[in-house]
Formats: sequence, structure tokens, C-alpha cells
Amino acid sequence: MIPAQFSYRRASTVDEALSVLAEHGDDAKLLAGGHSLLPLMKLRLAAPEVLVDIAPIDELRYVRADDDGVAIGAMSRYHDLHRDTVLREHAPLLAHVAGSVGDQQVRHRGTVGGSIVHADPAADLPAAILASDGVLVARGPGGERRVPAAEFFLGPFTTPLEPDELVTEIRIPRQTGLGWGFEKFTRRAIDWAIVGVAAVGRSVGLINMAGTPLRARATEEALANGASVAEAAELAAEDTNPPDESHAPPDYRRHLARVLTARALDKAAVPA
Repeated sequence: MIPAQFSYRRASTVDEALSVLAEHGDDAKLLAGGHSLLPLMKLRLAAPEVLVDIAPIDELRYVRADDDGVAIGAMSRYHDLHRDTVLREHAPLLAHVAGSVGDQQVRHRGTVGGSIVHADPAADLPAAILASDGVLVARGPGGERRVPAAEFFLGPFTTPLEPDELVTEIRIPRQTGLGWGFEKFTRRAIDWAIVGVAAVGRSVGLINMAGTPLRARATEEALANGASVAEAAELAAEDTNPPDESHAPPDYRRHLARVLTARALDKAAVPA
């Protein structure tokens, strides 16, 4: 299908992008890797009047460690994250998850910021960032603000970002010394996860088990109270609301959540 007519603007700096957003407000959309927005535009589920291409903003493409943890520029691509030595040392879960997204073409164009802002509950990286206690840094006319990942995903494809804001950075506490595990079940190798689980130590993030990525709080609390991995994993589906689809009804997804949580926690080597 053909998208509705739009104007194209190309931004080479964050300030340029913010200027266009301030000028056009809700009528403008940011284009990063394009894997989420362009299909929606072709289906006319999204019809921005102005498309702001932020792919040239190299200042948002980095991974670096500092005293607070690891800082990831929002325009960093999956391929970059998967191969980055700093991320592999200090936040290995994210490096691994980035290498599991889609196929090589997707990983060479898709960006971590685009995935986060799209807020698809079936996406891998949002749940991994949530399990990692990540923080999103957003910039707008009023300056920067930090939003914990636990407060960033408000609903399917919904975040607290204002129309004149963009995410510039993702901050992750160091995972050095913590075990981690990642499991997902798909119909085909490069499909969206029917269910996925990202675990760092005793923190567990669930993929495609509600309208947002979410933490398996009952499992985490059970582990903190001394439950075994097997016992805690049985609680993984509590307080979830998985989608109902013909190939994967809710009860099947709940079963997968329990099984995959046990596997992810076993890989994370969580002690009983």
C-alpha cells in the first residue's frame, strides 16, 4: 500500500529534530530505523504530515560506561549493541537480546530508541530494559528528564513522551557479576515472540504477556523469600493479561511464561 502524502525533513542534530517537533507538534513523527513506523504508514494507520528523519544524528550513536552504569545512545543499532564490548561486559543481557531481534537486515537498521518508543509489548528490548531497571532519558524544550522503564510503558504503543520530546539515551545499571538468561518462543525464527522472558539475577521481564512489557513480580518476590527457581517460576503468569490469538490463546501463553521463566532463571544461576 501507499502512505498518505507527507513532508520530509532531515535532522543532523538533536536540536534540529527538536526544532521541527516544536514547530509541527502532533503532526510530526520521528523516523529512526523505520521498521515500525513505515509499515504503519503504508497501512495508513499512521499518517504524519511531517516525517523527521533522525538517522543522521551520529551524536546519539554510542555505548559507554560511567560511574552510574552504561549509557546507550538512542540511535544505536541492534547490530552495534550485539557486538559492543562495553555492553557485553557490563550489560550482557542487552547485548544478547539485541542479537536475537529479527534478521541481519533488521539488526543493521533497527535502533534501540525506536524499539523503546514504539512500545510494542511483543518486542524483546523493552522487556530486557525493564528487567535491567533501565532509565530512559528524554529531551524536549524544557531540557532533559529521566523516566524509569517501569513508568515508561503506559499501554500498547503508548508512552509518556510529549509530542515535542525524543528519547536520547538509555541508562542501564551494571550487571557485572549478575547471572542473566533470555528465552523466547516464536512460530518461526525471526518472528515476534509469542512469549519471551528476560532475567537478570532475580529480576524477570515478560514479553507479550500484557499490553505492556511487565515484571513478573510474584516470581521476584518468591525468589526474594527463598523459593526455589521451580517454585518461583510457577508464579510467572500471575497478574498478566496475555493476548488471545488463534495460534496462542491466553492459557497457552501462561504455560509458556512459566516454562520460559524457569529456563531463563536457570541460565541466570539464581540460587534457591
